[in-house]
Parts: sequence; C-alpha cells; structure tokens
Amino acid sequence: MPRIVDWEEQRRQIGAALLDLASRRGLDEVSVRTVAAASGRSPGAVQKYFRTKEEMLAFAAELAGERVERRMAEVDTAAPPRRALRELVLTTLPLDAERRSEAAVQLAFAVHAAHHPRLAAIRRQVDRDVRRALATWLESAGHGEDAAALADAVIALADGLALRMLYAPDEHASLLAALDRALDALLPPARPAD
Repeated sequence: MPRIVDWEEQRRQIGAALLDLASRRGLDEVSVRTVAAASGRSPGAVQKYFRTKEEMLAFAAELAGERVERRMAEVDTAAPPRRALRELVLTTLPLDAERRSEAAVQLAFAVHAAHHPRLAAIRRQVDRDVRRALATWLESAGHGEDAAALADAVIALADGLALRMLYAPDEHASLLAALDRALDALLPPARPAD
C-alpha cells in the first residue's frame, strides 16, 4: 500500500530546514541542494515541493512570520498596556537561541527583499498584519487617535533593538534599559484624576 504524504507538513519541514540553515550560515548558503541536505532529502525530492529557490524563500519567510505571530499571541494583552507592550516587543528580540536565530533570518529576509519583489510583498504583508493588530490593541487600550502612529513607533523600536542585539549581544542589558525608557516616553503612566 502506498504511503500517504502530508504535502503541507513536508513543505513545513523543508521550510524549517531552510530557516535553520539560513540562521546558521546566511541566505547566501541557501540553495535547493543545501536545503535538501539540511532536510535529509534529495534535491529532486525538495523540488517536488518547491520549484525554485525563490519559492522556498517565500514559503520560509511566511513560516518565520507565523512563528513570531504565534509567540506574540501568547502575550497577555489584558495586562496593563505598558507591561503588555513590553512583553510584545520582547517576543521579537534575540534574547535566547531560538529568537536569535529567528531575528537573524528575519534580517536576512529583509535585506534579500530589497532586491526580490515577491519576498518584499510577503514582508510588507507581515508588517501590515502586525501593525494592524498592534494598532487595534493600542486603540482598545485607550490610545485611539494615536494608535497607528504609536504602532509604527513600537515596530521601529523593536526592529532597531533586534538589529543591535544581533551584532552587539554584550549590550543586551543597556538596550533593554533603552526599551524601557522609550516605552515610558511612548506610553507615559496614567495620571491620577484631579
């Protein structure tokens, strides 16, 4: 009896192998051949699921975005806004091996997207989704008129911190202190009513 293959699961396994390879060696090392070796498959087997390197990269970029979104969904957004916002930002920062790997891949995808329209479109869509979700939450937390601009500022802050933490891991403590100062400026504590 022929074995039933879960098409989507096979694609996800290959995408995960690509993300691991890219985090360890960079996107320059990604090819059908290297991803095949990293996933324990032949190049022909990988090409059954992805015709080209660009198809693999696009799928892996979506997979990387899903991982971050899943971690963000675990944050208790019912907590006080300042604390919840800090926790949301921390989900994106390279503070452990898994997030460091993801941040390195996200940065590599961002650079690659500058020259590849399909990957750029995926990155823009992920950015729009995160911005929309963050702005909606900020609006519900009482920052209605400033929610979209505040979401943009938080995203820019998180992106900048992630980049710096990748190349300056010994500065994590001072960068986390900078995060707290920036969040205090963006979301000042509520003043008691007079």
